[in-house]
Amino acid sequence: MTFITHMDLIIILYFSHFLHSFKPLQTNAIKTSKYNPFTFLPLNLFEQFQRIANAYFLFLLVLQVIPQISSLSWFTTVVPLVLVLTVTAAKDATDDIVSKCVLCTISPLKNFTTWILDVLVHKTNKKSTQRNPYVFQSYINYTHACLNSSFHSEYNLKPAVSPLSRTLTYAGQKYPLDNEKILLRGCTLRNTEWCFGLVLFAGPETKLMQNSGKTTFKRTSIDRLMNVLVLCIFGFLAFMCTILAIGNCFWEMNEGSQFMVFLPRQDGNNAAFSAFLTFWSYVIILNTVVPISLYVSVEIIRLGNSFYIDWDRKMYFSRYNTPAEARTTTLNEELGQIKYIFSDKTGTLTQNVMTFNKCSINGKSYDTVDFSFNPLADPRFMFHDHALVEAVKLEDPEVHAFFRLLALCHTVMAEEKKEGELFYQAQSPDEGALVTAARNFGFVFRSRTPDSVSIVEMGEERSYELLAILDFNNVRKRMSIIVRSPEGKLCLYCKGADTIIYERLHQSCSKLMDVTTEHLNEFAGEGLRTLALAYKNLDEEYFNQWKQRHHEASTELDNQESKLDELYEEIEKDLLLLGATAIEDKLQDGVPQTIEQLSKANIKIWVLTGDKQETAENIGYSCNLLREEMNDVFIVSGNSPEDVRQELRNARTSMKPVEDSMFLPERTLGKGVKLIADELVNGEYGLVINGHSLAYALEGSMELEFLRTACMCKAVICCRVTPLQKAQVVELVKKYKQAVTLAIGDGANDVSMIKAAHIGVGISGQEGMQAVLSSDYSFAQFRFLQRLLLVHGRWSYLRMCKFLRYFFYKNFTFTFVHFWYGFFCGFSAQTVYDEWFITLYNLVYTALPVLGMSLFDQDVNDVWSFQYPQLYIPGQLNLYFSKKAFFKCALHSCYSSMVLFFIPYAAMHNTVRDDGKDVADYQSFALLTQTCLLFAVTIQLGLEMSYWTAVNTFFVLGSLAMYFAVTFTMYSNGMFLILPSAFPFIGTARNSLNQPNMWLTILLTSILCVLPVVTYRFLFIQLCPTINDKVRMDLLPKQHLPPPPLRTRIRRTSSRRSGYAFSHAQGYGDLVTSGRFLRRPALSGSSGFANIGRTTTGFSPMGRSAGYSPTGRPQNAKVPDVEVTSLQMYRTVRDPAF
Repeated sequence: MTFITHMDLIIILYFSHFLHSFKPLQTNAIKTSKYNPFTFLPLNLFEQFQRIANAYFLFLLVLQVIPQISSLSWFTTVVPLVLVLTVTAAKDATDDIVSKCVLCTISPLKNFTTWILDVLVHKTNKKSTQRNPYVFQSYINYTHACLNSSFHSEYNLKPAVSPLSRTLTYAGQKYPLDNEKILLRGCTLRNTEWCFGLVLFAGPETKLMQNSGKTTFKRTSIDRLMNVLVLCIFGFLAFMCTILAIGNCFWEMNEGSQFMVFLPRQDGNNAAFSAFLTFWSYVIILNTVVPISLYVSVEIIRLGNSFYIDWDRKMYFSRYNTPAEARTTTLNEELGQIKYIFSDKTGTLTQNVMTFNKCSINGKSYDTVDFSFNPLADPRFMFHDHALVEAVKLEDPEVHAFFRLLALCHTVMAEEKKEGELFYQAQSPDEGALVTAARNFGFVFRSRTPDSVSIVEMGEERSYELLAILDFNNVRKRMSIIVRSPEGKLCLYCKGADTIIYERLHQSCSKLMDVTTEHLNEFAGEGLRTLALAYKNLDEEYFNQWKQRHHEASTELDNQESKLDELYEEIEKDLLLLGATAIEDKLQDGVPQTIEQLSKANIKIWVLTGDKQETAENIGYSCNLLREEMNDVFIVSGNSPEDVRQELRNARTSMKPVEDSMFLPERTLGKGVKLIADELVNGEYGLVINGHSLAYALEGSMELEFLRTACMCKAVICCRVTPLQKAQVVELVKKYKQAVTLAIGDGANDVSMIKAAHIGVGISGQEGMQAVLSSDYSFAQFRFLQRLLLVHGRWSYLRMCKFLRYFFYKNFTFTFVHFWYGFFCGFSAQTVYDEWFITLYNLVYTALPVLGMSLFDQDVNDVWSFQYPQLYIPGQLNLYFSKKAFFKCALHSCYSSMVLFFIPYAAMHNTVRDDGKDVADYQSFALLTQTCLLFAVTIQLGLEMSYWTAVNTFFVLGSLAMYFAVTFTMYSNGMFLILPSAFPFIGTARNSLNQPNMWLTILLTSILCVLPVVTYRFLFIQLCPTINDKVRMDLLPKQHLPPPPLRTRIRRTSSRRSGYAFSHAQGYGDLVTSGRFLRRPALSGSSGFANIGRTTTGFSPMGRSAGYSPTGRPQNAKVPDVEVTSLQMYRTVRDPAF
C-alpha cells in the first residue's frame, strides 16, 4: 500500500493552485485532423478548386451552358469533373482518417491512476504519456532515473530535464522545484517502484505539439514542372483558339455572306462577334489539351505505387513485426530522383548495441570463450579467446586489475529482482558493454550507494568505498574513480581515449605503450572502438589534502569548472597502463552494402550526428562511408571563422587546384538565388566537420564555401550537430543545389531534418515514434533504403514519366485533329468526333491501358536493379521527363494528328462503297478518324511498355474490344429510337467498318504514326545508347540465367582508430555521488566459483603497427624483442586490492 506524506501533499496542493490560477485546466486531447463531418465538403472543394485545372474545367462548364457558344453537350465536362472531384475527396478523407487513427493509437493516457487534484500514480517500467509530471518518489532518498526515449537520440539512462526552476518555501524550509523533479513524456522509470506526479503540460500544451508547427505541403519536382507546363498549355490553347477565331472572322467576311440567303444572321451579329463566339467555342472543344483525367490518373498511380511499398515483404522486419509504410501517396516518383541523403547515425546506421570483442592486457592481445564456469555470466555475451579465461582462473594480477577497473569505474546502475538475474541500466551502451564484460569474466558489479560500490570478485563479495568520481566531459575524454579497497588502500582507476591516457602515463610504461599501440591499431583496423585503461595508487595524506581542495572548488561560484579541471589534471598523472578494450558498435545488417550501392547510384550520403568526431569517424569507416581507397579525408575543426574558412579552402584546393565558376550560367531558383554547379574532381574525398566549426560554416558569409567544398566530396560527416543545425544543412543544400534531398532518422532530434528535406524517412526502431510520425516513409532497418530508392523509387519515377509522356501524346494528338479540321469546316467549331467518343476517350477507351503501364511496367526486375545501380542516375538528371521531353512529345503529337486527319480525309475524298454508294459523309469520316486515332495511340502504348503482363495485355485488348462494343451499341437502331438527339450516328459503324478501304486506311495511318518513332529509337540505340539501353542489351544473353549473388558484408582494413569510443554524457557522476538516493542491499548468495590458486603468466607481443602512434614514435617502427615475462618487467604492480 502506498502513502502520501504531509510534505508531498503540500507540494501537490501548491502546484494544483499554481497551475489552476493561470487558466482553465487543459485536457490531454489533441486535434490533428484536418477535417470534421461539417467542414469536409466545403473545405475540400475549396482546396480542390485551387488547382488551376479544376477551376478551368468549372469555367468550361459555365461556358457550355451558353447555347451561342457551346457546340458540345454539358455531360462531356460534367462527368469527368465529378469523377475527379469524387476520387480526390475520397482519398483526402481516407488520408485524414488514417492520420487521426495513427495518432490516437499512441496518444491515450495509460498506465496512470488519476487522483484528485490531478495527482498521478505512475508505476515502474511504464512509459509516461503525459508531458512533464512532477514526481514524488517511493523512497525519500531513492533516486529516480528515466529512460528518455522521446527527446534524446539514444535509449540512455539519464536524469530528467525541464526548463522550469522554482523554489517552494514552507515553514521556514526551502524545497527545490527544479529539473530533478521533472519527468518528460516518453520516459520510463527505473530504480523505484512507483512515484506520485502532477501533470504540468498536456494536450496542446505539450512540447511536441507546441514545436510541431504547421507541416508544409511537400510537392514533387514533377508537380512543380507540371504547373509550368500547364501554364504553357493554356498559352498554347489561347494561341490555337485565336488563330481559329481569326480564320472564322475572315471566312465570315469572304464566304459566310453567300449563305445569308438561306441562313440569315441574327440582328447585331457580324463577323467580329462571330469570331468572338468562335474563340470561346474552340476553348471548349480544345479543352482536352488540358485533360482533367490527368490528375485523377496521377493520384491512382501514386496510390498504387504506395501500396507496393506497403506490401513489399522484402522490406518487412520480422523481429519487430514492422512492415514498410508509405505514409504519403504524393512523393513516390521523387524517390527515384534522390541526389543527397542526410542520415542520423545512432539507431539509424547502428543498432546502438555495443559488444566487447577484444582487449589488450599487459601487452597481450586477447581475441574472442565458454563462460560456463561463471553462473552469473550474461548468456548473450560472446568472447572467443580461452587464454583470457585461463588467465582469470589462474588469478593473473594484471588481468584481475584490468577487469576490476571495468567493474568499478563506471556510473551503471544495477537491478537484481531475482537472485542471479542482474539487469544493468547504463547511461551509454559503451559502459554497459564494459561492465557486462567484467561481469562475465568474474568481476560482477552488484550494487552501489552514494558512497560505495559492491562487486563480486571471483565469487567473493567485496565492497569498495567510493570517494570521488572525476566525471567525463568532451574535453577530458576520460573518466576516473577513486575508491578505497576493503584492505584500506586508495586507488584511482581511469579509462578514456588512448591519446589522452598516454599523455598521463608514467615513463616506466613506455615499452608497454608501444606494444599496446600495435594492438590498438589492429583493433581499429577491424572497425572496433578503443579505450585505454590505467590506474594509480594514492597516498592517504595527499588524497585528504586534494579532497579538501576539491570540495572548496566544487562550491565556488566563479570558474568552478576550470578549477575542478585543474584538480583533475593534478591527480590524473603518472598513471600505470593496464591495457585497452575494443568494442564493436554493431551496425545494422546490410548497412555497408546499402551505402556502397547508393554510392554507385551517384547518391551522396551525409551523416549528421550528435556524437563526437571520433565515434562518427569510426562508424564512417565501419559502414564503408569513408574508405581507405579515398584520396583524402579532410578534417575541419577550426575554432574561429578564419580557421574554418581556411581549412575549407585548403580542402577545395587539394581537390581542384583550378577554380571554375561556382554558379550555373543563367540559372536561378527564384528571388535571385543562384544555383551552384556540380564541380567535377579527380578521385574520391571525404569531409568530417565538428559541430563548433559547422556553426561558423553555416553563417551567411561562409555557407557557400562550406557547400562547395562538401559537395565536391563523396561523403560528409557532421559531428556534434544540434537538431537545428541538421535542418540548416538540409536547407542549405535545397537552397543552392538543383537536387532532391532525403533525410532519414529514428529519433525526435531528427524531426526537424526530416521535415526540412524533400523526402523524410523514419526508422521505426528503439527511439519512439516522433520521427516516424513526421516522416513520409517508414521502415525498421536502414538497409531497406536501397530497395526503397533503387527499386520502388526508380520504378515509380520511370512509370510516372512514361505515363506523362504518353498521356500528353494521346491527348495532344486527339486535340490537334480538331485544329486541322477547323480549316475544312469553315472554322465553325464543329467537332471532328462523335460527342460520346469525346466523353469516353479518356475515361474508358484509353484509361486502363495507360494505368496498366503506369502500375506494372519495369525496365529490369528488382534483382537486376541492384546489380546495376547506375540505372538510378537518369532520374537524378531528369532525363525521362522534362521541358525538352514535353516539347518533343508535342511535336510528335502534331505529326501524328496530321497523319490521322489528312490520310483519312484523302482516303474518304470522292470514295464510294463496293456497291457504288457514296461513303464520303461526315459521320463516316468521324468514325474512321477516331478509329485510326485509337489504334495509333494503342500501338504507341505498346512501344512504350517494357514489361508485358497478363493484366496489361487484358487492359490493351479489352479497351479496343470495349471501343467496338460501345460503338456498335451506340450507333445501333435501338439507341437511336430511345433517344434520337443523343445518338445520331445510326448505322454508321456497320455501314463503314465493313469496307476494306476503311481497314486499309487504319493500317496505313498506324504505320505512318509509329514509323518515325521506331526509326528514331533504332538510330538512337545504335549511335547514342542510354544507360537503360546498355543494361537491357547486356541482360539479353543473361535473362534466362539466375542473377549473381550480392556481395557479402564489407570489412574494412583501416589504419585509423577512434580516439575515444565512449558515448558518455557529463553530469551523471554527480548524481551517483550526490547522496540523493539509497540503494537497497543486493541479494546475497553463493558465487559458485571454485577456489583457484594464483599464478602469473607472461605475454607475447602480437601484431604490427597500422601506422598510428600516440606516443609520437616512428610509425611502423619495429618494437624490440620482448621475452616472455610478467608485467613487472615494465613496472611494479601495486594494486591495493591484492
